Amino acid sequence: MTVQLPSEIVVERFLPTARSMLAAALAARGFAQREIADRLGVSQAAVSQYLAGERRDEPRFVDDPRMQATVERIADGFDDGTMDDYEALAELLDLVRAFEDRGPICAIHEEEMPALEGMGCDLCVRGRDQSMQAERDVLANVRRAVRRFSNASVVANHVPNVGTNVAMALPSASDETDIAAVPGRIHAMRGGVNVPANPEFGASHHVATTLLAATTADSAVRGAVNVATSDALLSAVPDDVAVDSFDPEYEGRRARLDEAFESGVPRVLYHEGAFGIEPITYVLGTSAVDAVEHAIAFIERLDEPGNAPD
Repeated sequence: MTVQLPSEIVVERFLPTARSMLAAALAARGFAQREIADRLGVSQAAVSQYLAGERRDEPRFVDDPRMQATVERIADGFDDGTMDDYEALAELLDLVRAFEDRGPICAIHEEEMPALEGMGCDLCVRGRDQSMQAERDVLANVRRAVRRFSNASVVANHVPNVGTNVAMALPSASDETDIAAVPGRIHAMRGGVNVPANPEFGASHHVATTLLAATTADSAVRGAVNVATSDALLSAVPDDVAVDSFDPEYEGRRARLDEAFESGVPRVLYHEGAFGIEPITYVLGTSAVDAVEHAIAFIERLDEPGNAPD
């Protein structure tokens, strides 16, 4: 693994791209190469290379609307005399800070250091603290749960058409950004399941809504997985496991869930679908791993004598 600081990305990729874009913007406004070089703090030869396209720009910076707007703002300011070097530097520093916080610098940093994947650059922006460790623990738990789910041969037939997601909440979660899940969801494919990406915070909506309501009612409940509702699956849930149903309509769902959980959070929560809404069953647990283990256990009971569907 390569240990790389975000400042290296700023120096090696952001700054050359910013200078190249500014050189082009200033040249388009009639600045001579010597004037551009003085403004950018580089040699005239470097400006010539920028304008000739001989230096490689980072596409994620070039294509970002914030970068484009900042470059145009600085170039206009230099052109009409309303912006000095100090103000231009302030503009670029603001852009760097924005890019380091779940922006393109963050994305490049994750590519260079896979250990940061899904962390949203919290280490860089907010520093090392207990909340960051909690995020790492939650992401690790979801990754283990996803591996367990994807390696279980029995689950493919129970993945709904809309896909399955595995989720876990941070302690005291308050919104979807406090829930880690799989971006794009898990889908059945060729008798197995396909996991499109590593878990990230804020990657789920429907599973996150259910889990948020559950963990708000009972802080010990922090994990969830959704599977397709079927009579066979529900009949395979042991009698001593709490099961409840709810209205599947999306409008006002959180409020209905909050009301339903006032009397306790069940292990299994399901709905039977509605127009345009596929029937879904949520298995809840103390963690993502716990929820997945219980879901797999229920599915495996389908093959036991007396539990197989007619």
